[in-house]
Amino acid sequence: MNIELKSDARYALLVPTSMGIRLTPASGQPFHRGGLFAMQATSAETNVASVAAYLGLPVKVLTAFVAGSPVARYIREDLQGRGMDVEAVEVEQGGPWGYRHQINMADTGFGPRGPRVWNDRAGEVGRTLNVKDFDLKKLFEEDGVCILHLSGLIAALSPESGEFCLALAEAARRSGTRVSFDLNYRASFWKGREAELRELFTRIASCADILIGNEEDFQLCLGVEGPETGGKDLSSDAFKSMISRVCEAFPSASIVATTLREVIDANRHLWGAVLSSRPSELSGEISPLHCIPVEMTTIPPREIRVLDRIGGGDGFVGGLLYGILKGWDGEKCAQFGWASGAMAATLPTDYATPADEEQIWSIWNGNARVKR
Repeated sequence: MNIELKSDARYALLVPTSMGIRLTPASGQPFHRGGLFAMQATSAETNVASVAAYLGLPVKVLTAFVAGSPVARYIREDLQGRGMDVEAVEVEQGGPWGYRHQINMADTGFGPRGPRVWNDRAGEVGRTLNVKDFDLKKLFEEDGVCILHLSGLIAALSPESGEFCLALAEAARRSGTRVSFDLNYRASFWKGREAELRELFTRIASCADILIGNEEDFQLCLGVEGPETGGKDLSSDAFKSMISRVCEAFPSASIVATTLREVIDANRHLWGAVLSSRPSELSGEISPLHCIPVEMTTIPPREIRVLDRIGGGDGFVGGLLYGILKGWDGEKCAQFGWASGAMAATLPTDYATPADEEQIWSIWNGNARVKR
């Protein structure tokens, strides 16, 4: 695997996102009986970016904030505390019934009781994200970006945010920045907009060098045949076949990846991954690649312990992108992604917070001994 990255870029990773807060009751209690709650700043895209940021790579966030909001200040300072640069357009609230940041209400579940999540996204300020509010020429041509990471959550928020993501992907590709796209299908976002979003997602995926999704994502977002959605068949052959079809449909993608998860109970999961990579002579002009993958890496599902499952998939993507930024081969990237996702599942936050690379590799190697 060889994805050539800009050598003089200011930012290793750029993520557009719609930020919100997550409220989680203490001690794994159900939300409706919570009492005491922990609050954190959250979004899938910054969950991904946190791996690179905590490991010292320069990361930038593009977002929208409600002007004067104490929640917006909390989020900005949280992201800066993770080591991320933040560029945000300030949107006036418009009164008490105007814009605000999304609220994610989630308990972690315990044992046989699964977690429950309720999203309140009414009036979400991120729906206003617009390409006119950001200087793409400065971002991609003057500052420089190695990888732009996009999520289907932002692309599907609103027609405006969808055009924003597409414009970013096209500008990135013209500048030589690599594009990563995690499909992140959500049925509630797609309801009544299926044809519109299928076309949009296909156009963004056609710009992508890195495509990530589960069996549901690839089938429902891009129409690629795959294993039964929501099933328990984690046989690698079924997922390899799906990934091969994705590679044929999107020949510009050098890397296609999916995670494998089976839930034993809320605190024990089987966790695996499949990654396809192929050589890419991508120095200079970007050209389509041969559609047949030359290397397939499979991590058979193995048991991990789970404190909070939310963010595990984002941790995988964050570790994968970190490995690509470091120039590792496909197998090493998949392993680091698997372990980053497993780490995120051990934390009350939605994102992994590695102290160093060694901590992630210890998880991969099954070494949980104390380090003094």
